[in-house]
Amino acid sequence: MTNTDVGAETSRLDERRIREAVAVANVPTLLMVLFQMTGEQRWLAEPYLPTPVRGLSDNDTAGLEQSLQDEIRRAAAEAILNWGRSGSLAVAQLSPDQLIEMLRVSVGEHVPDQYADMATHELQVGAGGTSAAPPMVPPPGFDAVVIGAGASGLCAAYRLGELGISYTVLERNGEVGGTWLENRYPGCGVDTPSHLYSFSFARHDWSRWFASRDELHGYFQQIADRFGIRPNIRFGIEVEGATWDDDTRRWTLDLIDQDGHRSTTTAAIVISAVGAFNKPKIPAIPGTDSFTGPVVHTARWPEDLDVAGRRVGVIGNGASAMQLVPAIADAAESVTVFQRSPQWAAPFEKFKVDVPEPIRYLMAEVPLYRSWYRLRLTWIFNDRGHDGLQRDVQWPHQHRSINAMNDGHRRFLTRYLVKELDGNLEMLGDVLPTYPPFGKRMLLDNRWFATLAREDVHLQTTPIAEIQDQCVHTTDGLTHPVDVLVFATGFDVVRFLAPMRITGRSGRTLEAAWDGDDARAYLGVAVPDFPNFFCLYGPNTQFGHGGSLISMMELQMNYIVDLMNQMITKDLDSVECSQDVYDDYNRKVDDAHSRMVWSHPGMDVYYRNSKGRVVVNNPFKVVDFWDMIRRADLGDFRSTERTSGDME
Repeated sequence: MTNTDVGAETSRLDERRIREAVAVANVPTLLMVLFQMTGEQRWLAEPYLPTPVRGLSDNDTAGLEQSLQDEIRRAAAEAILNWGRSGSLAVAQLSPDQLIEMLRVSVGEHVPDQYADMATHELQVGAGGTSAAPPMVPPPGFDAVVIGAGASGLCAAYRLGELGISYTVLERNGEVGGTWLENRYPGCGVDTPSHLYSFSFARHDWSRWFASRDELHGYFQQIADRFGIRPNIRFGIEVEGATWDDDTRRWTLDLIDQDGHRSTTTAAIVISAVGAFNKPKIPAIPGTDSFTGPVVHTARWPEDLDVAGRRVGVIGNGASAMQLVPAIADAAESVTVFQRSPQWAAPFEKFKVDVPEPIRYLMAEVPLYRSWYRLRLTWIFNDRGHDGLQRDVQWPHQHRSINAMNDGHRRFLTRYLVKELDGNLEMLGDVLPTYPPFGKRMLLDNRWFATLAREDVHLQTTPIAEIQDQCVHTTDGLTHPVDVLVFATGFDVVRFLAPMRITGRSGRTLEAAWDGDDARAYLGVAVPDFPNFFCLYGPNTQFGHGGSLISMMELQMNYIVDLMNQMITKDLDSVECSQDVYDDYNRKVDDAHSRMVWSHPGMDVYYRNSKGRVVVNNPFKVVDFWDMIRRADLGDFRSTERTSGDME
């Protein structure tokens, strides 16, 4: 791997700002920078070795004594300033062995050799070392339609534009952003580190370690403007369906605008970027229509809704409720949470913590620091916990955990929960999950448990019987008066692409192929009988144990671009996933899930369909899936050659 380009990005460094930044920077990251800038091996050995990372912590101090931290910071400041003058690194190239050993040192634990290639790629991405692919020269009519202008749609648009392929984005809303446009409830934000939740082609000066909704939405708006994507977006257009024509080798899409006017358009390639978390799910509770106050879903939060001084009822206690309730508790007169089942939540030490201004300067001016900081995050938030999700059939406590490591997670999370309750142990039976950790999505605690312990916040665990006027009645006969009713009940994520009607080569719809809610796709991207139709964030692509959704989107789009490039260079006008390849892949998915926590019978979860099959989560390690999808094998597809006049 080379880092020879990093000096070119850096102007004259401000010494005062560098010293201020290094004084509060992440010590394990500084050690990696020190080694590459000075070539001195001693920085990767005792007494400077960082202690192991605990949980999802950045381990900013490396667990070292203050005197050692000070020594490292002084040396790092001098090394960075010297590099700023010379623009060169003592160790500009790292072998795979060097890189993986450095990563091990930086996180204080063993990282398998298997991660060398992926780590090399991630370090290049973090340093801005990836180069744009050369534009293609597509044949006439080789164009694309992207459905959706959320994160994945913008990723697709950027890559298509970069490669010289004509495209149109169809977006039902009036602005870009997808889930970050639609979700605007108080406390809304991301639970992936900001420096991972950003595209390799669009770095950002994040103001918080975990960005809030407004900053995230602004980021995606900037991408649409910065890369000239916005003129290619048709806003206010919903795709009702798409039909493949095997004679013309094109898709015809049925559209409807916000005024109800219908039209059609055609394209050689269709990329679905509609996402999964966009169809709010509201349970059918008797009497909901009789509620006389505001009734909202978190994903449809009105801008003018003010809960100050009002009694708020929140139905649900998943990720959105965990963000919403602590955010409104101070303003509301009271909050009543109606819980279906308890949730595990991990410590969230950088919740609502700003990135210090000096660190923002360091990230911007020293790409090597930024790249190593990001690389450490990719390990901390990726595959470290994957082994703990595998079921040990010999483990005697299957009801509460699935193996010894998972049981250790239970003990750690239970201790944390008890600490957060701050003496309110009478609540423990209501908030301590009985199912194994990670059985449901692991949430990050933004003072959820501490908020539940407040006198003006009430937790109800008895099922709701009905709603009448401005009261919620539970099955124990109690009545709970509320002024505002909020459904924090998540989304219908198992019916991918619904309600769009996608009709393939044989005339069968995608809904029929998927038997309604049994969505499957090869690598989450392609489905037999649907030529030139690709999904971003399709079935079985959400890493339940870690990873970054943004990275997944880029991986999938890189795969699609590789396919399109091969179509152009080999003069093909259609590619269609082979049935045997599709079947074999999905057998592997299901087989892997059968041995994992997400198939545990003790939970009712959003990622399993009506048949009990896991259709949302990806069961593989991030590094294994990265190997699967990093290149497209045309042998996995049926293809047709372009004949004279095709696509004209």
